[in-house]
Amino acid sequence: PTISTIQAREYIEKGQNDGQPRNYRVVTLANGEISHSENTEICGGDKGRLIPTDIGIIVNNFLMEYFPAILDYDFTARMEEKFDLIAEGKLPWSGEIATFYKLFHPDVENAMSMRLEHKVGERILGSHPQTGKTVSVKIGRFGPLVQIGDADSDEKPQFASLLKNQSVSTITLDEALKLFEFPRSLGTYEGSDVTVAIGRFGPYVKHAGKFISIPKDIAPAEITIEQAEELIKAKRDAENKKVVKIFTEDPDLQILNGRYGIYIAYKKNNYKIPRTVENPAELTLEQCREIISQQDSKPQKTTRSRSSARK
Repeated sequence: PTISTIQAREYIEKGQNDGQPRNYRVVTLANGEISHSENTEICGGDKGRLIPTDIGIIVNNFLMEYFPAILDYDFTARMEEKFDLIAEGKLPWSGEIATFYKLFHPDVENAMSMRLEHKVGERILGSHPQTGKTVSVKIGRFGPLVQIGDADSDEKPQFASLLKNQSVSTITLDEALKLFEFPRSLGTYEGSDVTVAIGRFGPYVKHAGKFISIPKDIAPAEITIEQAEELIKAKRDAENKKVVKIFTEDPDLQILNGRYGIYIAYKKNNYKIPRTVENPAELTLEQCREIISQQDSKPQKTTRSRSSARK
């Protein structure tokens, strides 16, 4: 539950480090002769590791600064011992709760007042080379962002979201300023404008109302119109392969090809196609409706919690 909670609050995330190639030499002695060969291996690769996000690091630093006693390991151990005594009826819980909050409330009030005096997690990167305005990085409502200017000034500050692989603690002034070069126009394709922008989930190409993510191996500041066209075509091909069959009589009902196989989609709900159906693409509208009706009529499964299971 703890891991799930801090993942849901975006304090940590599952990261993936592909590692770096490293060359090495193999020296072999066989039959009295020495031979040499050059090989390459990947070092530092790591998949599925839980990595703290910028938000998680800032929250942790804030708590460690203003609530060191609560986050102390010895405090946790002492509380566990007291919980055991309370459970055994050897210690009154009301007195312990009163003592805890008597010490805890002043810390909360102090932290709240300190929070109003400065911006938690903000980092000053420097000054804009043309305007001289302050360039800073911080955690905003929708995640890490760079700010040019001051909110207290008459002129409204500018904002830009950080890329997925950038961090509040390591981003440089030059890297931050490059984020304000977007959205960038690449030209036109099939009569519609092609632009590159950076959103909350990373860089993307926008064309004719469609949004196409830019792969990690292509720099958004250097992508060409030709590369953007290839991404647009690939997106179309993927979407065409996804749609197996549509029904003009009922546009809300479709047979789609998803990550886990072919299924029926109807009014934002998904329905499994029975294994007895050999060719889902040949299903008629009436057969699809029958599958939907059968699955809707089944009672939904309920999960029992551990506490209810014990009872």
